[in-house]
Amino acid sequence: MDNQRLILLLVFFFSIFMLWDGWQRHNQPVSAVAKNQPSQQATPSVSGASPTPTTTLSSASQASASSVPTHSQSLVSALGVKATVKTDLYQAEISSVGGDLVRLELTRHMSTEDKAKNFVLMEVSRDLTYVAQTGLIGEGLPNHKTEFGLEPGIRELKPGSDTLELRLIAPGVNGLEVTKIYTFHRGSYQIDVGYEIVNQRQAPFATHAYFQLTRDGKVPEASMTNIATFTGPAIYTDAGKFQKVNFTDIDSGKAKYVQMAKDGWLAMVQHYFVAGWTPKGHDEREFFMRKVADNLFSAGIILPVAAVPPGQTAHIGVPLYAGPQEQAKLEKIAPGFDLVVDYGWLTVIAAPIYWLLELIHRFVGNWGWAIIFLTVLIKGAFYPLSAASYKSMAKMKLVTPKMMKIKEQFSADRNRMNQEMMELYRKEKINPLGGCLPILVQIPVFIALYWVLLGSVEMRNAPWILWIHDLSVKDPYFVLPIIMGATMLIQMKLNPTPPDPIQAKVMMAMPIVFTFMFLWFPSGLVLYWTVNNVLSVAQQWQITRMIEGGRKKAS
Repeated sequence: MDNQRLILLLVFFFSIFMLWDGWQRHNQPVSAVAKNQPSQQATPSVSGASPTPTTTLSSASQASASSVPTHSQSLVSALGVKATVKTDLYQAEISSVGGDLVRLELTRHMSTEDKAKNFVLMEVSRDLTYVAQTGLIGEGLPNHKTEFGLEPGIRELKPGSDTLELRLIAPGVNGLEVTKIYTFHRGSYQIDVGYEIVNQRQAPFATHAYFQLTRDGKVPEASMTNIATFTGPAIYTDAGKFQKVNFTDIDSGKAKYVQMAKDGWLAMVQHYFVAGWTPKGHDEREFFMRKVADNLFSAGIILPVAAVPPGQTAHIGVPLYAGPQEQAKLEKIAPGFDLVVDYGWLTVIAAPIYWLLELIHRFVGNWGWAIIFLTVLIKGAFYPLSAASYKSMAKMKLVTPKMMKIKEQFSADRNRMNQEMMELYRKEKINPLGGCLPILVQIPVFIALYWVLLGSVEMRNAPWILWIHDLSVKDPYFVLPIIMGATMLIQMKLNPTPPDPIQAKVMMAMPIVFTFMFLWFPSGLVLYWTVNNVLSVAQQWQITRMIEGGRKKAS
């Protein structure tokens, strides 16, 4: 079989493979169309009643039925007074309505669109509706619609203090005193959110609490590379492991996920960042997801509150992590929480690659140089396979004139032509598959590295040298893509010329096509591909020179 055709087929299948892998991960939601259909789970929402737990949790607890805003515009008008909390990592705004976390600005991460501004993970505005809400379930109990007592103003984590506490007082309810408490920590994106319940009744008191994230279905920081990243809720349990749920499936009522478990967490995932409720212990918990308005969704957890004896005080709380997907920190938050950095089915390859990349970065201190050194190491690991491939192509290049002669001589008899070709391969000791199989073996590694570089928040706003100030965005002057295209062109010139004129034109067009594709790719990815191409050209040139030199000496 013609080696050039094999190369073309491999390139074709590699491209299809990349597209398929991207499609598998492509979960960009469309604007939800409002439908008059009942929810599949009884859950809390921004536009409906508070949640009613299933009978497996409690048959006695019932939800309140008061109405709430149905879209982001009414949310803006219902935010009440707000308190601002400043720590060393973020600036948060807490609303008196529900005690909701209605805005979270990360002060150590810059906005993608405007580098002069901080990145805003949560807010309620024309562009984004994204809030963290909690509540207790039961008649008259405070939920995410209750007006809490809150003194407006700024609270700041003082030097020397490791924590800052914000307390919101709920209206009294028949002998119950409920306080919602936020605890912020220095050097941490984890916020403790909970309730203090004082029971002054004559009988024990028991209820359930819900912790939910409500956001619209828009993909944040839209770009050409973001279309392949996931935005939406995700659940992890020991039984069901890591499960992502599309907004479109929630909208249509087809969402499938573990609904009851004694462990696990729930998160809202987007490119580079995540917010997630991570309950401790092994209490029975119920997970829920539902559409609450047009293009607005809620996902959360319902937990039981242990019975509070008369005259006693009880506490229930769940940590909320809201920040960047820094893998070294995520794995310490909760079991499996680092899986929000999702590499799909290539995780088994991608995870060690990221570990190695991060290890190199510790020594070199720059992610651009770390990518270069990692590329060199991977290229070195595959050197024997690459060498076999380049040797095969070098030999094919030498026998191309003989192949052309056979094609001309037996053009009318295809069977005879194939026999003569195979005889030529045998005589010259050429494996027609030798140039392709080594490349095929490396494809999963290259794709895994692609997703590592695409999904690592560490690349965001990470500079390299000169004009490359952010490895997560495109090269502003398109220098790297052009260099990459030039290296591909040189590599094509080193390959044997296809005997078929159409194949030859396709091969020569590939550098142009790839250059155009890579114009909008993150510069970190283009850097990797460029360095890989340069190393491949050097290796291929050296092997070709050795093969040609040996042939000349033999003759």
